[in-house]
Amino acid sequence: MEITKTKRKGPVLFSKYTRGAGIKKALGLGRDDILFEVRSSKLKGRGGAGFPTATKWMLTAAATGEEKFLVCNADEGEPGTFKDRVLLTEYPELVFDGMVIGGYVIGAKKGLVYLRGEYEYMLKFLEDYLEQMRKDNLLGEKILGKDFNYDIEIRLGAGAYVCGEETALIESLEGHRGESRNRPPYPVNTGYNNRPTSVNNVETLASVPHIILKGGEWYATHGTDKSCGSKLFSISGDCKKPGVYELLWGTTINEMLKIVEAEDTKAVQVGGASGICLNASQFDRKLAYEDAATGGSIMIFNKSRDMLHVLKNFMEFFVEESCGQCTPCRIGNVKLLEGVEMIERNEYTFDYIKKLKELGVTMQIASKCGLGQSSPNSFISILENFNDEIFNKNGNGVKK
Repeated sequence: MEITKTKRKGPVLFSKYTRGAGIKKALGLGRDDILFEVRSSKLKGRGGAGFPTATKWMLTAAATGEEKFLVCNADEGEPGTFKDRVLLTEYPELVFDGMVIGGYVIGAKKGLVYLRGEYEYMLKFLEDYLEQMRKDNLLGEKILGKDFNYDIEIRLGAGAYVCGEETALIESLEGHRGESRNRPPYPVNTGYNNRPTSVNNVETLASVPHIILKGGEWYATHGTDKSCGSKLFSISGDCKKPGVYELLWGTTINEMLKIVEAEDTKAVQVGGASGICLNASQFDRKLAYEDAATGGSIMIFNKSRDMLHVLKNFMEFFVEESCGQCTPCRIGNVKLLEGVEMIERNEYTFDYIKKLKELGVTMQIASKCGLGQSSPNSFISILENFNDEIFNKNGNGVKK
């Protein structure tokens, strides 16, 4: 599967690239110059959190410690997301060159790729690619003749959704059970093996070589003022042309639906199971950090779909994947699923459903990590945006 590059509003950002070109230019610049370019690009984390990449690198570079690490988060466990898989198999030169540049900036000598356990079939291909980089002196000792030593190692995950969260990922890398850590301290100060660590998404790192070659200001001219550049979207569901698409930030949902030739669309789930579900009246919203933010998963549902069934599927997933460490997530997701099942049996009360929505809001605030903070999103948005369908179809409940 290749990335579909739409010809809208300027050049394609994931365009032709020669391996090592970004590294060669970066090593001819000072670390501060690279940070300046990344900062001027306004690049934000592409995993969903949207934290400024330059800020994360600057904090890691400034942290005290002779040993530092850059970690590429290739866990990609969000349902409906498969963009990182395509980047690693079709554009490894962008990902690994981005890792080398990032390692150079923060002062690391080693990079780690945390690869999703289900992607084990990629391992030999990726390791062979890294070996070729070593032969080309793009990895290893004195890269391109410069006083810079850096290498990359790939580690496999074991299938835990929670390890997409950076501190749970670090726990897993260290050989522990995948559970999120209390913050502070943050990974930029106390990360892998208690050393300063920058954890970056695959797509974030893949954006860096183009920024170095073409400049941060060039990158910032694309997208919106608050969401610069392009974004890869994993689009699936009820459309004629599912796949991975590169779209500029600021593209509306209606525009996206036309590109993938979706018809009779009832709902669009933006951000995977942990995202928000929008109805047709909201399709003029923009895919952007300041509006409908997403790490890349887009699920399309047409008018034949039962939205209560969709919601139940999502909540069963979160009950299964919660690590159980914190009470809001461990108990809250079970209660939300029970609420869905009560609606199915027509045994709910509107007062109780209201209380479950309030519980969801509490979970968003009180949960320890992104899993529990985002798992109520689907529950709240589907019940609010498809209220008439769900409650009229499933009776009026037992009113109290």
